[in-house]
Amino acid sequence: MKSRLRVNPIACDGRGLCAELFPERVRLDDWGYPIVDGHPLSPELMPLALRAVANCPKLALSLDTIES
Repeated sequence: MKSRLRVNPIACDGRGLCAELFPERVRLDDWGYPIVDGHPLSPELMPLALRAVANCPKLALSLDTIES
């Protein structure tokens, strides 16, 4: 099983912490809202993704499990 990062655009208020913590997969649009790379996460990136999810102040980030 693999995981991918997902953002809830309704919950997000554009603080940008996710892009600071996980720039490998998150960039910000012109208004400061995250644009998430939806590709499956490699095992090496999982700790960074988990840190970004855990530190999102609005709980707008999550990890979805996908089947390979």
